[in-house]
Amino acid sequence: MSFALRPSIFYSQNYLKDPRLVSTLLGKSSISRDDIVYEIGPGKGIITGQLARYCKHVVAIEKDPRLIALLLQKFAHEPGVTIREGDFLQYHLPRRPYKVFANIPFNITSAIVTKLTTTERPPEDAYLTMQKEAACMYLGKPNEILRSVLLKPWFEVDIVHRFRRRDFVPGPRVEVVMLRLHKRGPPLVSRKNRQLFRDFVVYGFTTWKPSMGQILKGVFSRGQLKYIKKILGINTGATPTALSFEQWLKLFEFFLEEGNRQAMCTIAGSEKQLNRRQKQLHKIHRTRI
Repeated sequence: MSFALRPSIFYSQNYLKDPRLVSTLLGKSSISRDDIVYEIGPGKGIITGQLARYCKHVVAIEKDPRLIALLLQKFAHEPGVTIREGDFLQYHLPRRPYKVFANIPFNITSAIVTKLTTTERPPEDAYLTMQKEAACMYLGKPNEILRSVLLKPWFEVDIVHRFRRRDFVPGPRVEVVMLRLHKRGPPLVSRKNRQLFRDFVVYGFTTWKPSMGQILKGVFSRGQLKYIKKILGINTGATPTALSFEQWLKLFEFFLEEGNRQAMCTIAGSEKQLNRRQKQLHKIHRTRI
C-alpha cells in the first residue's frame, strides 16, 4: 500500500447526511441557547451547522487538514462557530461549563469517552454516536464490566437514539446509536474517594481468582466476608461481572467503613498498574505490526 492512500484510511468516518435528523436529535437534547458545545470530527459540517442554530457557540475540532479549508470557508460568516485543527485526544478541554455533541470515529470511541469522563472538568452532557456494541458496554449490558462500573458514579448513561444504516454515508456495517453521558450532580462517590474507588474496582476486576470471595480475601476478613454475603446480599461465589453496579457501590461503601490500613495498601495503585500493563501491551502490538 502506498503512503498516498494512508490519509483516506486514517481519517475514514461514517457521516450523518440529513440535517433534519440532526435538528430532531438536538431538539430532544438538553442543548440550549446558553450552551458552549464541542464537536469532535465535524467532517463537512452537517452537525456543526445545526448546532449553530441551537447553542451559543460551537467549537468544532477536525483532524483532517483537507476538511479544515472547507469548514473555514463554510462557516466564515458564522461568529458562533470556531473551527480548530487538531487531534481531539490532544486537545485541552475548557474549565468552563460545556457540552459535547458529536458523531465520533468508531475506532477511537474508547479513547474519546475516557478523555471526556476523566478530565478535570468533564462535560455537563455528552451526546456521542457509536456502535451499539460499545454503547452497551458503557451501559453495563448484559453484564457490568470494569469500564461501566468506573463510569457510573459520575455519569448517568443512556441510549437516546437508534440510527438506521441509511442515515450515514457511507452506510456502516454495524448498528449505530447515540449514547448520552449525563454528569451526575452530586456524584455517587466523593471527590476525595475517587481514586480509592477506582483502585478498589480495578483490583476487583483484575485479580485473577475464580470468585468474588477469593478476590476479596485480600482486603476483607473472614467475618467481613460473611457479613458481605449475609447482610449485604452479595454472592461471594459470583464473578466480578455478575455483580450489579449498585452492589459494587455497596461493597465500596462497606470497604470505606471497615477497611484497614493493610487493605488500603493492597488495592492502592491498582489502576496505575493496569494502565502500565495496557501501555506495554499496546507497545508490543505496535512493534509486531
